[in-house]
Amino acid sequence: MELQLLVSAVDKKPRELAEQMNISSDAIIVNQGQEFAYDEFERKGHTIKAYSFAERGVGLSRNNALLRADRDICLFSDEDIVYSDDYEKLVLDEFRKNPEADMILFNIDVGESRRTYHIDSYGKVKVYNSGRYPTYSFAAKVEKLHKNNITFSLLFGGGAKYSNGEDSLFIREVLKKGLKVYKAPVTLGRETERESTWFSGYHEKFFYDRGVLYHYLYGRLAKLIALRFLLKHKNVMCQEIPWKKAYTIMRKGIKEAK
Repeated sequence: MELQLLVSAVDKKPRELAEQMNISSDAIIVNQGQEFAYDEFERKGHTIKAYSFAERGVGLSRNNALLRADRDICLFSDEDIVYSDDYEKLVLDEFRKNPEADMILFNIDVGESRRTYHIDSYGKVKVYNSGRYPTYSFAAKVEKLHKNNITFSLLFGGGAKYSNGEDSLFIREVLKKGLKVYKAPVTLGRETERESTWFSGYHEKFFYDRGVLYHYLYGRLAKLIALRFLLKHKNVMCQEIPWKKAYTIMRKGIKEAK
């Protein structure tokens, strides 16, 4: 098996980025926000293909990379991940140990304030426990994604109409198509600190966009899960907007998404 890293970046110099990230496998870098260009170079004996496009949007950039992926396994990444020297071996070893897996989720060390998940045991991922994993934790069999026409939403994520959620929608689609998803307590690298590309506070747009996302994720259960979400996190998220008003905003997003 061969691994290919699929990197979504904005306004970067690909050769410098490859050094910063310690890319040690074949890779495709999609660089947003620049005139079209193509570069191909080697690092540590691996081929790195770099595409620059003027269009912005994390879903679009990930799809551009996935469309061009031509190795057995792809590992999705962002520009702020620094990988360990042996990440390629770590990923491929897990797929060899679990040949029925179509997708495996891995750990990336993240600062406390941005941490949404940590995998501490092996297991199977189901719909009910799939919503907290970021895209940079995803490794998948390329052929399975292509055959099942699985791509990222262009409505959600940095640079899109709605602020985030493309990762949750992607893994939901993977599970919906019947692919087998597992998690492994294996750490591949670390995230460097930077400002979020989408989060700017718990304002009306945050709750509205979350309502739209919940419609696509949960359908008829969207309102109930929105209420549960707010009651669970109101002490942190509802200091400026009271939770009842936030719930009204989320319901508006759910309604308009229908």
